[in-house]
Amino acid sequence: MSLTELIYAGSNAVAGLTEGAVKDAIEKHGEGHVVGFPDTAYFLPVIYAATGVKIKKLGDLPAAVAILKSLITNKDDLGDALNAGLATAVGAEIIEALRYVEGDPYADDSGIGFVPDPVIRSLGVPLVTGDIPGIAVLLGESADPASLAAIVKDYQEKGLLTFMVGNIIEQAQASGVKMGLDYRVIPLGHEVTSVIHVVSVAIRAALIFGAVEPGKLGDFLTYTKERVPAFINTFGPLDEVVVSVGAGAIALGFPVIADTVVPEVAGALMTQADHAKTVETSLEARSIKIKVTKIDVPVSVASAFEGERVRKDTMFAEFGGNKTKCWELVKEADLADVEDHKITLIGPDMDDAMFAGADVVRLPLGIFVEVAGKAMQKDFESVLERRIHYFTNYIDGAMHVGQRNIAWIRITKEAYEKGFRLKHIGEVLYAKMRADFNNVVDKCQVTLYTNLEDVERLETEMVKPIYNQRDERLDALTDESVDTFYTCTLCQSFAPSHVCVVTPERLGLCGAVSWLDSKATKELDPAGPSQPILKGEAIDACAGIWQSVNETVAAASQGAVEKVTLYSILEDPMTSCGCFECICGIMPEANGVVIVNREFGAISPVGMTFGELASMTGGGVQTPGFMGHGRHFIGSKKFMSAEGGLTRIVWMPKELKDDVGERLNKAVFEMTGIENFVDMVCDETIATESEAVLAYLEAQGHPALAMDPIM
Repeated sequence: MSLTELIYAGSNAVAGLTEGAVKDAIEKHGEGHVVGFPDTAYFLPVIYAATGVKIKKLGDLPAAVAILKSLITNKDDLGDALNAGLATAVGAEIIEALRYVEGDPYADDSGIGFVPDPVIRSLGVPLVTGDIPGIAVLLGESADPASLAAIVKDYQEKGLLTFMVGNIIEQAQASGVKMGLDYRVIPLGHEVTSVIHVVSVAIRAALIFGAVEPGKLGDFLTYTKERVPAFINTFGPLDEVVVSVGAGAIALGFPVIADTVVPEVAGALMTQADHAKTVETSLEARSIKIKVTKIDVPVSVASAFEGERVRKDTMFAEFGGNKTKCWELVKEADLADVEDHKITLIGPDMDDAMFAGADVVRLPLGIFVEVAGKAMQKDFESVLERRIHYFTNYIDGAMHVGQRNIAWIRITKEAYEKGFRLKHIGEVLYAKMRADFNNVVDKCQVTLYTNLEDVERLETEMVKPIYNQRDERLDALTDESVDTFYTCTLCQSFAPSHVCVVTPERLGLCGAVSWLDSKATKELDPAGPSQPILKGEAIDACAGIWQSVNETVAAASQGAVEKVTLYSILEDPMTSCGCFECICGIMPEANGVVIVNREFGAISPVGMTFGELASMTGGGVQTPGFMGHGRHFIGSKKFMSAEGGLTRIVWMPKELKDDVGERLNKAVFEMTGIENFVDMVCDETIATESEAVLAYLEAQGHPALAMDPIM
């Protein structure tokens, strides 16, 4: 059979299965029965994107099947055949959605099935920063499980996000591949239709970050081809359905690399039978560039391990965590005082004889990193210091929590058995500081202290005084005290019209980029995403309007956004990409706003979940009345100052309220004299229905109720 014949055979088979499955489901449950995927605001995302149709019940599906069948022309034309591959994707989505009608079909499966919206949003930042440089989709069953595992581990060490479908899941697990979102290796399921959940991720990236309009299929195909760096690896023999699935992937712009002989299509479908070359071939096919820093340690080091959690039963050693003292400090030094790549351990290591027979090794730890460079600035110390958290978590077998003098590190038994010791933390920090901050760090040396006397003495004499100096500097940094703001356009790779304006009192809405971060980024990458905005005179200081900001945003968004009001939710609010930690939205009847964080999955008092709110707010568009932002901004005196400020907040999820409570109380007290303001703010443990929320606010005497009308 020719390639087109194979594709049509598969798409026709899937069309027949889909039509039959829909008919059976309607007969069993009725046309009014609800159908959909969990925790998404995008219905059946592929169908919604392609047609604009919101599938909500089984009775909506026959029309979708008719569209599916119309895409299958059976003409001997590759373009038509690729459209038939898209029809296969639609059929797979319907079949998978029907599997959810009677509950979670993956409850007893090693795969996770549908990937919820919050997970996609959480991946936004690492995708745009390049921490996740690409997406690999592996499908089938390998004749050589060992080489399969080597491929997966190679992708993992390079930081790629890897999805797996088929028996390769168990093959990789049996060969010691660590799986789960924490490791960026995600098993989806065993049925070939499970691959639609990757397609759904790509499509929702366009909806969430790109603000592509549902119904404009061509725009979605352009977006996935140009902005979602994915590819497919197939293992083992290919049947017609798998070939048709591959055709759908190619239509999305994702090349397919098979380990069996296939009819090749230049740049789109190719054979690579040598598993030792699979990774290289795949990365080249999708033009994915990998920056690799070779580090002399006995375990893997990659961003893919950043989410690893070290449990008590796998732990060999622990530092900090309320059991011992643990602090970390990065300090600028003169070039003459730093010996590059000097790693020193002062005190016992994990393998010291004193720990023989101990269940867990526990030691105090002080990590002192000295950096020197002609372009290094004191303001950059805290920026580099925060990277210790990430760099340590990149170590396979290490977990880092906290910062400053409340750091907490755990090392696994497996890492220790492979030869990992404390000096290797120093090696990782040295290598990453030199590689990632090469424009400002010319020399770096790391000293680790494990003698309690040293750790306590240095904390008192050196560490805490430096922390205090920094805090005083940060407290003095206000939007009024600087003459420069910065842009952040990192997310334009996914949301082309979005521009963050980062100020001392307003971090990037992802929560990961501060004003100091932006200042450092400008030094590290002069032509990069952080560009200075010279403030000049404000048009309206209370609302946060500057002509210079408007001009810069208009240029950086290619004219898509002409005006931005930094401190308003109603007048030209700042755009959002989709990576935001929180969404603020008006609750008119309470004369205030609710804030919902990404982790909160229930319905808010405005009648929408975070995902539903986000579907209106992200993608680089301005939505008056709604605003994406970071957690830190909630305690800023500039928060919604145009509309009356922080006292407009009437409802937040309890977890968020507890997290920001101290800063919020402090800011409100300093501005208004109101004490314990957070106690006046309602949360889901008190009420979520509008009337009940209002009753609570009235009982608390919430100030928003007495303010001027918000609208």
